Parts: sequence; C-alpha cells; structure tokens
Amino acid sequence: MADSPETRPSLLVRLGLPRDDRAWEEFVELYGPLVRRLARRSGLQETDADDLAQDVFRAVAGAIDRWDPDPSRGSFRAWLSRISRNLIVNLIAARRRHPAGTGAGGTDMVAMLHAQPSSDEDSALFDLEYRRRLFALAADRVRGTVRGATWQAFWRTGVEGQDARAVAEALGLSPGAVYVARSRVMARLRREIEAIEGDG
Repeated sequence: MADSPETRPSLLVRLGLPRDDRAWEEFVELYGPLVRRLARRSGLQETDADDLAQDVFRAVAGAIDRWDPDPSRGSFRAWLSRISRNLIVNLIAARRRHPAGTGAGGTDMVAMLHAQPSSDEDSALFDLEYRRRLFALAADRVRGTVRGATWQAFWRTGVEGQDARAVAEALGLSPGAVYVARSRVMARLRREIEAIEGDG
C-alpha cells in the first residue's frame, strides 16, 4: 500500500451523480467513522459528532461538483479534513456565542476552541484514521474467507506481535504454517485494500 493512499476517483465522480445511493453508502462507510472520531477528539460528545458527520456529508454533497482533483491543491482527504475541521470550529464557536443551558459555553468552550489542532495535524490524523479504517474494512471482509486458525495465526503474529513459535504451539500448528498463514492473509488484505481504493 502506498504511503498516502488516495480515494478512488470513480467514487468521487459517482458522488456527484444524482441518486447514486450506493456511492454514498460506500463513502459514509469509509469516511463516517473518520469524521466522527475527529469530532470526538475535538471534544464533541457522541451525538454531536454524529450530527457533525451529517453536516460534513451535506457540505460534501453540495460542493463535490466544485472539488478540483488537482494534486497541487491537495488530496480529497485533505479537503474533507478541512471541511470537517471548519465545521467543528464553527460549532464550537457558535456554542461559545450562544451557550445552551448550564455547563455549555464559558471557559470550557473557549478551551475546546483553542485546543483545536492545526489543519496539518488534522490532515495527518485524517490520513492515519483513513488507513485504520481501510484496514478494518479489509479485515472484516477477509476474516470470513479464511479458516479460524489461519486468521488467528495472522492476527496474533501480525497485529498483536506475538512470537510465532508460541502462536504455533497454541494453535497446534508448525511455526512454518504460522508464517505461511500470516503471509497469505496479508496478501489477501493488500488485495482487498486495493479493491476498496481502486475500481476493482
């Protein structure tokens, strides 16, 4: 996988088409958790993060036709990150101006506003979260296609970092079988990530 994988262009084109519900489902499945996590890390409560994600997707829907895929202007994820960050800052600033009941506004809101990460930090966080989300989607898809022991051999050695000999003993496999299982699952994960990102 490349250092900074890109959102596949065909999905972005499909987002601009009227009534392509499947494109929006894919988009929300991939980016919804990222936007919500960014909002939660900015201090918003879970329900506010969900509302913010809807606002972000509404903003994307209204602006996707104007998004310029020129690499010199930045990636799609950087653009989406800026939209998310701007809406988070706007929400926090609005709450500061118009506190809703006790406990909202005041110094807590001012502190949240000042604690917002820079756009560079947001972009790096968004890229990291995107990679995590890609892995999670691919892992969910691949896990059901391999035997349980094969998945466990991969997970324990490749993700949890356990010693291959200990895993082999626990699973009743040879160390060589553990290495082969890990290699096969990793290859499937790479193909699945390419399929999620690519057109195929």
